[in-house]
This record gives sequence, C-alpha cells and structure tokens, in this order.
Amino acid sequence: MAKRESLKHIAFIMDGNGRWATARGLPRFLGHKAGCDRVIDIYEECRSQGVKVMSLYAFSTENWNRPKSEINHLFKYLEIFFKKEIDRMIKEGCHMIASGDLTRLPKRTQKVVQDAMEKTKDCHDFTFNICLNYGGKAELVRAAKLFAEDVINHETKIEDLNEESFENYLYTKGLPPVDLLIRTSGEMRTSNFLPWQLAYAEFIFTPTPWPDFDKEQFRSTLKEYEKRSRRFGGLSNEKD
Repeated sequence: MAKRESLKHIAFIMDGNGRWATARGLPRFLGHKAGCDRVIDIYEECRSQGVKVMSLYAFSTENWNRPKSEINHLFKYLEIFFKKEIDRMIKEGCHMIASGDLTRLPKRTQKVVQDAMEKTKDCHDFTFNICLNYGGKAELVRAAKLFAEDVINHETKIEDLNEESFENYLYTKGLPPVDLLIRTSGEMRTSNFLPWQLAYAEFIFTPTPWPDFDKEQFRSTLKEYEKRSRRFGGLSNEKD
C-alpha cells in the first residue's frame, strides 16, 4: 500500500479548461480563467495533506499551436494569479520555481514569473513548480547539452555521469521525484510531461475537467493512491 507520508511530490496535468468552457457556452479563454482560479484550492489542499512539492503543467511547447488570442488570455490569467497570490506564498514559505524555456514567453509574463521566483527564493516549506513552455524531450536535450558544456569546460568528466548527477542538469534539480501524477478531463497520456521525474510515479486519470477538480475530488485521488502498491522493481509484502 502507498503510504501518505511517502507522498512528497504531486504533478498535475490541468486538462479540460477549454472544453469546460465550451460545454457551458462560454469562450475557451474563460475556461483558463476558471482553471487558474482552481489552482489555489489545490495548492491549499496539497499543503494541508503534507505534500511538499506540486508541479503544474501550465503551458507546453506544443501549446503554441493554439489560437494566439487564447494564448494571450492564458498568460494574462497567469500574471494575475501570481500578482494576487505572491504575498501569500511568501508568508506560507512557498518557494516558486519555473520549469521550461521562459525566453519565448511575453516579456511581461517573464518579469512576473522571475519576480515571483526572486521574492520566494528564501522560502523552504513548500515548492510550487510551474511548467511554462515546457517539453519533456526538450528538457532532456537541454540537460545533455549542459552536461556536454561542463565536460568541454573541464568542470566534470564523462565517467562522472550517472543518474544522480544527470538530475543536476534538469529544471527540477533538488526536487524529489514525482510520486503521483494526476491528469484531469479523461485523457490517458502524459503528453511529454516530466518523463524523467515520472519514472516510478503512480498515475491517476480522472474524467473531471480541471475547473471542477475541487478539494473533495483531490482527496478522492489521494485515497486511490493509498490503495496502490509501490514496489520500485522489488516484491510486494502483500500476498498476491
């Protein structure tokens, strides 16, 4: 059985915002607004459940294929979220980090995210990892290039590379591996999200769209997680 105390890092694929809005006769961008509003509820519940890290798939490298107006609204809501919640995060000891290539984001969004990271850099009670312009394959290629640069600059040796040292080149350096991945809105795939970090994670897929994924729904997924047997390649102590 998966013990709750082993649940340190939860990753979320916040899917279904646009479909949630469309089903209600609303423009898709209002679904992203509702999705941003839902984030703080799940953040609160993560903290109350003793989780130490939450990673949110907010914008993937593939999401640039969406209509420009929808993308602009999404970044606007992200900016509003951080401006509204940053003081609370600092007070609660929440360290905000960003995974992904931020350089392609609007300058205004980059500044808001960078300011949030700077203001929370000395917080250590909880980590809020927002994945923006993130792609798992791109992260691994980036890590390989960074390692190669260190070899070229004589800062490390090829023979020093192992799984533990390679993690130092990932965006999630210093974070525990993901214990649980939750994807909302019924899709059953990881969509290029944290492939290295998810290696031994439990997956839970719920049909509930992200804007409707409230604290009660979240607690239900945690109960499902507790039923899982995490063996990490070994044998279970339970009888088959």
